Amino acid sequence: MNRKKKINETLKQKAKKANAKLHSSNKPKYVSKAERAAQAIAAETEMTQPVEQPAEVVANENA
Repeated sequence: MNRKKKINETLKQKAKKANAKLHSSNKPKYVSKAERAAQAIAAETEMTQPVEQPAEVVANENA
């Protein structure tokens, strides 16, 4: 009886691990508070800085 129980337990454990690999979480990856702050600052500076157009594009618009 004991041998059968051990075999069944190991098979159940393997099946459980295989099933867990198939169903990965849809949860987004954790981003630390410091990284979120850095990303917010980077996004803020991108929005505040004006986008400069190349000189060729500006010259073509004036013509």
